[in-house]
Amino acid sequence: MICLYRLLLAISFGLLLGCDSDSQAARGFSLPKGNPGAGKLVYTQLQCNNCHSLPSVPQDTERVAGTPSVTLGGEVSSVQTYGQLVSSIINPSHRIAKGYPLAEVADNGQSRMRNYNEVMTVKELIDLVSYLQPQYQLRAYEHSRYRMYYP
Repeated sequence: MICLYRLLLAISFGLLLGCDSDSQAARGFSLPKGNPGAGKLVYTQLQCNNCHSLPSVPQDTERVAGTPSVTLGGEVSSVQTYGQLVSSIINPSHRIAKGYPLAEVADNGQSRMRNYNEVMTVKELIDLVSYLQPQYQLRAYEHSRYRMYYP
């Protein structure tokens, strides 16, 4: 029994070590605190509201024809982490928006979202993410309702 325990411990330890071997891992990655008010200004200045909608910012009516309004914020079933939001802005093709026809939000598997990496400063990115993250509210988990089973 002790040998089995030691074997499981060794395997677990090996798996944990393997988790950090990727040089692209985000472990330890942290940005300073941003200014949500400045982030709202960045959102409108960069015209994010051309293609995205938020309850707190009016939608720009001069959207590109055929481009859907991708909703940001609102109730979600999982937490939108700071890192996920940063990734969505600097690498929008890492995860294509769900719930929209693929042809409307992507071309050849790549997001139609413009690349802002050459336009946005790091401070603007930090402020924008600080503004966007509180726009998401975690929806309470709804338990499945099962009938009582009596054999």
